[in-house]
Amino acid sequence: MSEFCRLRAAWSRPDPADDPGIERRDLLKGAGTVAAWLTAANPVAAQPAPSDPVPEAKPGPLLPLIPFGKHRLTRLIAGANPIYGYSHFNYVFSAHMGEYHTTGRVISFLKQLERAGLNTWQASWSERLEIDWLRYKELGGKLELLLLSRPTFNDEPEMLKRAIKLKPMGIAQHGGSTKRLWDAGQFDRALDYLKRIRDTGAMVGLSCHNPRAVEYAEEKGWDADYYMTSLYYMIRPREEFEKLLGGHVPLGEIYLPADPPKMMATIRQTKKNVPCLQIARGGAHRKLAGPGTRAD
Repeated sequence: MSEFCRLRAAWSRPDPADDPGIERRDLLKGAGTVAAWLTAANPVAAQPAPSDPVPEAKPGPLLPLIPFGKHRLTRLIAGANPIYGYSHFNYVFSAHMGEYHTTGRVISFLKQLERAGLNTWQASWSERLEIDWLRYKELGGKLELLLLSRPTFNDEPEMLKRAIKLKPMGIAQHGGSTKRLWDAGQFDRALDYLKRIRDTGAMVGLSCHNPRAVEYAEEKGWDADYYMTSLYYMIRPREEFEKLLGGHVPLGEIYLPADPPKMMATIRQTKKNVPCLQIARGGAHRKLAGPGTRAD
């Protein structure tokens, strides 16, 4: 039995930990939403239906490339939040995203990336990702994978061993772990997990929403090959938001227009041999006002 077939028979629980705007308890508030999440998270239900098109990929010319360690990375890479239901909007929208993207549709998406000239996909680890990626590779997929850890991986050594079986180009500590350790004044504890990533042979990444976390890692000379830098610090502590917004904090995630320039300034000051992947450029679609608009 292939690794893909073995995983296909497994059951994957919904776990929206990558989307700080969605709490697990929120998913239990409505039976319809729970049903949608279960459908999306069930590996059996996620397999290609007869109507799921998986067209043959005929890779187009690659987009411009940049050095990325010993690799060459297209300047534009694709993410996976909309694929696996991390909408950063609300749990209903997230459920619809996850329900729509069956394995067949995910593979179609990855094949389309090849045709468009991209060579890399960045995605958060999950059992669904594991299933979809292995199937894609069995079908001859050519993309490379940059893997974002789960927030729990720092305390789950066995999961890192499982993740490396996907042969990712790099593995990054999750931004939620970075926030948790930073807020607790224990950021140096991240060094242990980064070393474990190094020991796997994959490139070492650090995901950050707070520019000060990147600056600290740079000042201390941390052994990191790349940063995943969110342009919006939407997970800053609530008391900081209250101070910035005069005590009135709106519901949901908060994307402040003043954040991107701060992170961009930090990116420009990092060592030239440590690339930064910019994420959330469009503020989870908040900067896309309508047809024909785009993020700056």
